[in-house]
Formats: sequence, C-alpha cells, structure tokens
Amino acid sequence: MHAPESTRDDAAVPDALRAALARLLDGLPPRQAAQAVERLIANYRGRTPTDAPVLRDRSDVAAYAAYRMPATFEAVRSALTAFRRQVPDWSPVSHVDLGGGTGAGAWAVAATWPEGKHRTTVLDWAEPALAIGRELAADSGHAALRGVAWHRRTIGTGLVLPEETDLVTASYVLGELTEADRGAVVDAAARAARAVVLVEPGTPDGYARVMAARDRLIEGGLRVVAPCPHSAACPIVRGTDWCHVAARVGRSSLHRQVKGGALPYEDEKFSYVAAARFPAAAAEARVVRRPRLRKGQVLLDLCDVNESLHRTTVTKRHGDLYRAARNVQWGDTWP
Repeated sequence: MHAPESTRDDAAVPDALRAALARLLDGLPPRQAAQAVERLIANYRGRTPTDAPVLRDRSDVAAYAAYRMPATFEAVRSALTAFRRQVPDWSPVSHVDLGGGTGAGAWAVAATWPEGKHRTTVLDWAEPALAIGRELAADSGHAALRGVAWHRRTIGTGLVLPEETDLVTASYVLGELTEADRGAVVDAAARAARAVVLVEPGTPDGYARVMAARDRLIEGGLRVVAPCPHSAACPIVRGTDWCHVAARVGRSSLHRQVKGGALPYEDEKFSYVAAARFPAAAAEARVVRRPRLRKGQVLLDLCDVNESLHRTTVTKRHGDLYRAARNVQWGDTWP
C-alpha cells in the first residue's frame, strides 16, 4: 500500500509576488491602507451587484490585493495541486480566470504548471483591479504571467467563453453574483472548458455554492476529480455540516495590522471543486477533517470512493502507513 501524497505545497507565496505587493503600498500610509481593507471587508464578499464593483480605485485595489491576494493564491494553488496530482500527465494550454481581478488565479496556475506553456486570459468587471493585475504580472519575471491578457468583462448572464478552453478557474467570485448569474457562469464554464476549478470561502454558504456548481458541472458532462473521490451525491447531509480544507498563508505586516494576532501565519479555509471532461484517476479516499493524533494512533475522517464518510484509526501496528498518517494533512488523499 502506497503512502498518500500531500496536496499541500510548503512553499510560501512566491517572493516575486510578495515583493510586487509590497511595492503597491509604497506611498500609501499604513493606517490608510488598513482602513481601506477594513471597509472593503465589511461590504465586499457576497453583496456586490455584478455591475457595481466595490474596488473603486487604485488605493482600494492596492490595499485589498496586498491583504487578500496571498490567501487567494494559496487556496487556488492548493486546489490546483490536488487536481494536478490526479492528472499528472495533463497541462493546460489555454486558461481563462473568471473575475480574476489582480491575478491571484493566474499566479496560482503559473505556480502549478511552472513549465509555463499555457496562455491565460483574466476577465473581470473592475478596470482598477485589472490595471494592477497587469502591473503585478509585468513584475513577475515569469513568461506565462507576462503574457496574460487582461479584459474588462461583465461576469454573469450572457458570458461567452472561447470554445475548447483547456482550463477555467474562478475563485471567490460566485458569492458576488446573483443566483441566476452564478448558474449562467458555471454553465458557460462547463460548455467551454476541458477542466474547471472553482474555489469559494470555507463557510457553509461557500460550500453550498460549490455544491450547486458541482451539480451543474456534472450535468454539463464533466466528472469530479477533486476533492471528491466520486461524482455521486455528496454524502454530507446539507445543512448539517460542510466540506472544506485549509491552506497556510504567511501574514504580512498589513495582515497583522488589520487582524492583530501574534502568529506569523494563518490558515485560509476554503471549499472547492475540480472537474474534467477527460479521464482522470480517482482518489481512493480524501481526508476531510484535520487528523487527530493520539498516543500510538491517528484518527482520520475520510470521504471514500464508495460514496461514504467514515473514520479510520491507524496505529503503530500499521508500520509505514502509521508513519504516513502522522504526516498526512487535511485535504490529502489516502489509500
């Protein structure tokens, strides 16, 4: 029996991105940046009409990008890494990021497929976000990022995507849309793409949006690749619990200013679905809760290929598997 592979990448946000984000805040007083972030957090996610973006100008976008982009990047990269491990021989040539704003999804795709053979197009309704996305990408030193195309586009009903797009991503976007626009966007992605990866906050509402999108992707002819080991109905009874994972994010000085706290990191909790139109290996099972370590044993909560949730106990008597269990992370596959 093989030890499981981690879906985590221990590398932090690329130094180039951190440096570029720091430069965005040059000349913006720290307190002003913190106030902008606090205001944006209060009314951003889930309340923005499609035609009225909250990110109004450069200072808004700079503050919010410096605060949120590292967490969005790590969440999307974690979801993409889980997807790539199930399809190791596949890589996208064309990539469209919906509502990609400052480009966290584009950076995550570039980090997941560093060979850089893909061409990314970012679509977003906020021109100030696209402008800063262009600036950050130009500073990246990465050919795929320097080649990103940035287009202002309404994300909603009527969205048309290029046919035969390899990969469509959307992160922390569905919650900003009306229910009708949300369904139309997911359907457009399902029609156009060979693979779709959607990321939402790791909350009950975020999970509900991901599950609704998952249903539409399956109806559109795609099969779930991650995190689920199957494309059947989720075994979680909706309304009683929700499925989410976490990605570790280093805290910047702006994070510490706005949130406080002594730890140099935080865990970004998110829900996601990755689906494909082409054959992909299914995980036998995936760890759906943080593993619990006990003396001489590890308790793992698993969702498995048999469409069930169950807990397994791995003890020292299991030898190599026990050593693997002590290192397995929340969200990893399990044999």
